[in-house]
Amino acid sequence: MRLNKLLFIILTCCLNLIIHAQNNRSVLLVDYVKEIEQAFDVKFSYSVNEVSTVEIERPINVTELKAIINYLNDNTLLKFSFINERYITISTLNKTISICGLVITKDEDLPLMGATASISNTNIGAITSSDGLFYLSHIPVDAIVNISYLGYETKSLGVTALRGESNCQNIILNPKEQQLNEILITKFLTTGLQKRRDGSTQLNSAKFGILPGLTEPDILQSIQALPGVESIDESISNINVRGGTNDQNLMLWNNIKMYHTGHFFGLISAYNPYLTDEVVVAKNGTSSEFSDGVSSTVNMNSKHEVSTKINGGVGANLLHADGYIEMPVNDKLGIQLSARRSYTDYFTTPTYDNYFNRSFQDSEITTNSDNINESDRDSEFYFYDYSAQILYQINPKHRIKTNLIGINNNLNYHESFTDSDNNVQSKTSSLKQQNLGFGGEWDAKWSQKFSTNLSSYYSKYNVDAVDFRIETDQKLTQSNEVLETGIKLNTNYKISDKLKLLNGYQFTEVGILNETTVSAPSLTRTKKDVLLNHALFSELEYSSNTTYLRLGVRGNYFEKFDKLIIEPRLNFRRQLLKRLALKIQGEFKNQSATQVIDFQDDFLGVENRRWILANNETIPISESKQASMGLEYDKNNLLIDIEGFYKTVDGITVSNQGFYNNFQFLNAIGGYEVKGLEFLANKTGNYYSVWVSYTYSINDYEFNSLTPSFFPNNVDIRHSVAGAVNLDVLDNVKVSLGGMYRSGRPFTRPVEGNETLQDGNNTFVNYDSPNAENLDYFMRLDGSLSYRFNISNNVNTILRVGVINILDRKNTINKYYEVDPNDANNAIEIENKSLGLTPNISWRLQF
Repeated sequence: MRLNKLLFIILTCCLNLIIHAQNNRSVLLVDYVKEIEQAFDVKFSYSVNEVSTVEIERPINVTELKAIINYLNDNTLLKFSFINERYITISTLNKTISICGLVITKDEDLPLMGATASISNTNIGAITSSDGLFYLSHIPVDAIVNISYLGYETKSLGVTALRGESNCQNIILNPKEQQLNEILITKFLTTGLQKRRDGSTQLNSAKFGILPGLTEPDILQSIQALPGVESIDESISNINVRGGTNDQNLMLWNNIKMYHTGHFFGLISAYNPYLTDEVVVAKNGTSSEFSDGVSSTVNMNSKHEVSTKINGGVGANLLHADGYIEMPVNDKLGIQLSARRSYTDYFTTPTYDNYFNRSFQDSEITTNSDNINESDRDSEFYFYDYSAQILYQINPKHRIKTNLIGINNNLNYHESFTDSDNNVQSKTSSLKQQNLGFGGEWDAKWSQKFSTNLSSYYSKYNVDAVDFRIETDQKLTQSNEVLETGIKLNTNYKISDKLKLLNGYQFTEVGILNETTVSAPSLTRTKKDVLLNHALFSELEYSSNTTYLRLGVRGNYFEKFDKLIIEPRLNFRRQLLKRLALKIQGEFKNQSATQVIDFQDDFLGVENRRWILANNETIPISESKQASMGLEYDKNNLLIDIEGFYKTVDGITVSNQGFYNNFQFLNAIGGYEVKGLEFLANKTGNYYSVWVSYTYSINDYEFNSLTPSFFPNNVDIRHSVAGAVNLDVLDNVKVSLGGMYRSGRPFTRPVEGNETLQDGNNTFVNYDSPNAENLDYFMRLDGSLSYRFNISNNVNTILRVGVINILDRKNTINKYYEVDPNDANNAIEIENKSLGLTPNISWRLQF
């Protein structure tokens, strides 16, 4: 025994010298085990399959048996255990190791902060640091580690490839093919605006740069920089996309359908931009998973990933204050909260005064009976919104997200007067506008090729008005309520790297209530409708370096009418030359809920729109058909985009167009046809962006039961030009100057010499040919300045100054006529004016 041990020591020392001299040559473990058995008179018990391929470097200057076993435990993935002094087992059971990795991108070799490293079938995991590193200890040697990051393909590795706590192995993540194909131009007009390959535009609020006149990345103000998207009366509540009305835009927030878009009754976007991470605007060629908006789709989404640290910010401008925060509860659970409120009910600013006068001009708040002077009137207006999101990453393949959003506008109006008996009469009127939404999503990735998304939502919209009319001692109460619930299942199958298949089902239930009560004389009028819709959709998407094709179809079935509407969709892009591409898009769409405009039965004279539901008789389902084709040239950061489009919309009614003419009180069903051309040239550099856009369109109504049957659309804007210059004066100072010029909108004059008509006891304006005249052209110049500086490494602040209508031009945005109360034979002209010179200042602190 002692002789064998001595021979083993001598042999080991000699072999160590030889091996070291020959660059540390290794030996098979099975051979080394046999040497140990002979030298120390011990026996090893092991599985040949586990040991046969293992190599080991002989230990240097290690001669004791226990030291040799410890060395083998430390330097192999096997576990060596003494049963007694003579028998030793070799196994992989309960063997754990420490691992580390450096996660980097494929193309740029940049570290990925916030990537997730998780052990399969366990709750063990880690998040990569700012250097892209992660460390995990006590990991079973047979475990699998999954490395994932949003926008990149998940990579799975055996932990043995990452063994050790130093010299961490590089783990290269490949971008998902879908992400590569989504974004075509990363800086479009300004930072944070991106052009996607399917022709849609994406706004990323966190990366938003600067646009003329804006002090915040206002979502619905920002998208008006796009050609073909504008507001006929500079109101968020009246965004017109390629000649459509605002209610024809599908508004989605985290897959929740929204029926309300603006604060201040339309002048400010109702969606807090600081947690609305991504906004995608599609004018045509929409995915078949979306319907219910015959003009456009505006799809807003908050963040999809659990934050690795607490982020947040607070800010204020001359209208409101807001705050938001992202909080990781743990590696898998995160919470996002935001809130915003105006302080206009406590004190006012010049900015507020301008917005108030613009919003409430010609309403009961600013025009009332002569027996009430200004000192007898008092109004209080404020708005607020809030949102919340809970993200739960169950594992790398399953994620749950729940969302809440609330939007509120409140107006209280007090008036008093002294009657003939010297008694003071006082009345209070109010107007409340609310949109509340709940939603939930479950994302599941069942394999590398197959994934699903299941979402559901609840949306409730209310506008309620209580109007006390002193002159008649009458109380008028009005309510418009929309309740919608829906569920949608998307299934995505990756046929190949270039070909994907989307299939899905959507169910929606919409109920709309309209109610009016009058106190004197007593009257109650209530109307409630409910509509169920089932939809199946399918879509094939092909994407290569030179070709993009999305071909889809959607079938909508309305139970109440036993009606099926088939909607084909097309989105095609082909690279003709290296820098020149051809675009062709087309779609059929429908919507069953529209807004009617009633100037005689409005809410306090402020909000005159109310939602109604199709009944397939007097109110049909609106259906649109649209086609567009264009060329896109992109070279040396110069983008030139020209696109012609043609769109028809059938199933509109006189009541939802808001006519100021003889058709105002008639019932008729018709449509409109719009054809036009959009042009955009945008040159960008590291420190600047310059663009100019031009839109030409012809937009005409057709109502066969009216005379004349054909006449210009209320939003027929023949020429519209916009442009801007953005400059980074310094690394932390940005300026933007831009403006717009467009033709005046159509309006209708009374018949000259015969301006009014009498019908019994009622007198009406006698209008001439509808929309035969046009307002003067609209022109506005805006500017903004942004200054950013760091307070510390993790805290920075931004100061922005914006001025709308720098030249203080008095633009007329609408013109209509009313019977002169002092002379029933004459009509008086009413003009609505745009915002005058309106400055604003915002300050933000971000951490």
